[in-house]
Amino acid sequence: MAAPEERELSAEQTEKLLQFQDLTGIESMDQCRHTLEQHNWNIEAAVQDRLNEEEGVPSVFNPPPSRPLQVNTADHRIYSYVVSRPQPRGLLGWGYYLIMLPFRFTYYTLLDIFRFALRFIRPDPRSRVTDPVGDIVSFIHMFEEKYGRVHPVFYQGTYSQALNDAKRELRFLLVYLHGDDHQDTDEFCRNTLCAPEVISLINTRMLFWACSTNKPEGYRVSQALRENTYPFLAMIMLKDRRMTVVGRLEGLIQPDDLINQLTFIMDANQTYLVSERLEREERNQTQVLRQQQDEAYLASLRADQEKERRKKEEREKKKRKEEEVQQQKLAEERRKRTLQEEKERKSECLPPEPHPDDPESVKIIFKMPNDSRVERRFHFTQSLSVIHDFLFSLKESPEKFQIEANFPRRVLPCLPSEEWPNPPTLQEAGLSHTEVLFVQDLTDD
Repeated sequence: MAAPEERELSAEQTEKLLQFQDLTGIESMDQCRHTLEQHNWNIEAAVQDRLNEEEGVPSVFNPPPSRPLQVNTADHRIYSYVVSRPQPRGLLGWGYYLIMLPFRFTYYTLLDIFRFALRFIRPDPRSRVTDPVGDIVSFIHMFEEKYGRVHPVFYQGTYSQALNDAKRELRFLLVYLHGDDHQDTDEFCRNTLCAPEVISLINTRMLFWACSTNKPEGYRVSQALRENTYPFLAMIMLKDRRMTVVGRLEGLIQPDDLINQLTFIMDANQTYLVSERLEREERNQTQVLRQQQDEAYLASLRADQEKERRKKEEREKKKRKEEEVQQQKLAEERRKRTLQEEKERKSECLPPEPHPDDPESVKIIFKMPNDSRVERRFHFTQSLSVIHDFLFSLKESPEKFQIEANFPRRVLPCLPSEEWPNPPTLQEAGLSHTEVLFVQDLTDD
């Protein structure tokens, strides 16, 4: 049995197909089309799924029900830096630690049991991402209310959009997951993340995306990156033609230490971005080389042919100008011919002029814009559009005009409009047996 013929793509779908191929680097157009069709041509969803698959993460838009999203952490090249909490010091410190240990153990154990049981009663609302951009904006507002407006520039878009922009611009993407309930979060945000030197580094050398894990969008990213503790930072970049996590920073890190770690990660992976830039430049070499060859050829002949080139340009310029004038002349002739044909058609369709003795006839004197006068009789029952057609058919009539009466002064609705879908008759318009109407030229308007 023959395979069904594929449906032809629209212009919008073709553009999305090319954008998707450029963002993902997939060479097969059939594979790109199949992926987009699976996501109902939602390019953002398709790109996010593709990036997640390349990182070893199942689809975030159609996750398998049996297991949560996972990140492939088998790559030994991922740089990981974890700051542990300081150990108690002195007899008093250890005493307080040992006294609080059973209480903390009991609290967190009961909390985990409660959360585990709650999953069977009510699914976690964070698992459904309905407004990812709203989650980001809400987090930014919360952050500014709590820590002030002096902070790194947050990326105001979804996680997938941040990935796409970082890939397109070949920049590092720093992801911050905000744990609202963690004991180190406040200190990290106030003293480290909002430190001037940290802000300067982030704003000048990378994109910065952040969200709370209490928000569905932040929770989804948390499930993909699998952080162990908070505060959590992940450095992501385009590496080997895929968006890859190249660094993980976890724990309460100090400003100087954070700057050193971020700088180390960027320096260690800068060569991959340089390599990708070179590859992108190579993909454009065909067009650039052709242009350079043309310029080199023209440069080699310029000394001998400069004079001839200028003469040729002048001839072509003159020719183009003559062609433009000729085209304008032809267009004007066609316009006039069409206008004249329309006038003749209107004239042929006019009803005959009533006899002067007809009691239902109306004698109308028209004052034209050129101060000439035209006189004709019409019937009371005829539509005002007949008056307009008569004037339009006259040789001295302007292309666009309106008809005005003096007593009372008003514009007669001779053409269909929203107010008058069907123009009224002469009698309905209140015209008497003898009228003087004025034709106003609207061609310039």
